Amino acid sequence: MLKKHKNLSPPLTLLVEVMTNSTIKMMKINSIANLNQETLALTKRLFLQLIRRPSTLFAGILQPLIWLILFGALFSNAPEGLLPGGMNYGTFLGAGVIVFTAFSGALNAGLPVMFDREFGFLNRLLVAPLESRNSIIFSSIIYITSISILQSLAIMFTASFLGYGWPGIGGLFVVVITLLILVFAVTALSLGLAFALPGHIELIAVIFVVNLPLLFASTALAPISFMPSWLGWLAAVNPLTFAIEPIRAAYSGPLNLANVLIQAPYGDLNGYGCLSVLIGLTIGLFILISPLLNRKLS
Repeated sequence: MLKKHKNLSPPLTLLVEVMTNSTIKMMKINSIANLNQETLALTKRLFLQLIRRPSTLFAGILQPLIWLILFGALFSNAPEGLLPGGMNYGTFLGAGVIVFTAFSGALNAGLPVMFDREFGFLNRLLVAPLESRNSIIFSSIIYITSISILQSLAIMFTASFLGYGWPGIGGLFVVVITLLILVFAVTALSLGLAFALPGHIELIAVIFVVNLPLLFASTALAPISFMPSWLGWLAAVNPLTFAIEPIRAAYSGPLNLANVLIQAPYGDLNGYGCLSVLIGLTIGLFILISPLLNRKLS
């Protein structure tokens, strides 16, 4: 900048540099403001769609509550020693239902984007003068995260009403952080699939194929010690297990993430280790999906 204005006097050179820097800062501020406005508008659109079809929200809340009530009652007389720490099955199941509900919602995050692709709305967004097309991604993440937190609160209140306990302040913080990490990771994967797959039929097929196997191959319904060795290995590397166990620890008594939460075939893992694995998975998925999203949104 100084070289560009080398013929100016020093005071004028300094004035030009200050004005240029101020202009750049204002442009950055306006860019952030426009991105926030775009993200807010697209998020509002998703919530308006939900308001117009409230049955999807009611079903999304009612289904995990049915799981919690029926499965909790079905295995209420489980043999002593089956569950760690003498925990009752309802408390044990609650963490699994919370995580599986958030996972299912995040896995479905790509469906609105896929329908926008098929109906042509996404093309209109891509040719619109958006400040950043990342607002499409951010709006989906905000929407799915909000719905997941709402569903989780409904599950926790129901579990408390049924006598399955309630996490303390620290436990509630762990629940929210764990769900945020999981939802971010799975939402990124779902959005990547929405751009990679040819249509919504294929995406729904992937969701159906992935959902239940990941549920049963995790510690949502039974501890690893209760499983055959091959299924125990699958559960020990299942991302859902790394999210379930910290939340379960929040319900099982005084919270201490330094305690061993997973006794896996490959070794013991504490709460910090579980959260570290989830964070690593989230970063890895974003790195993997980012080139595809950038290519499709460019």
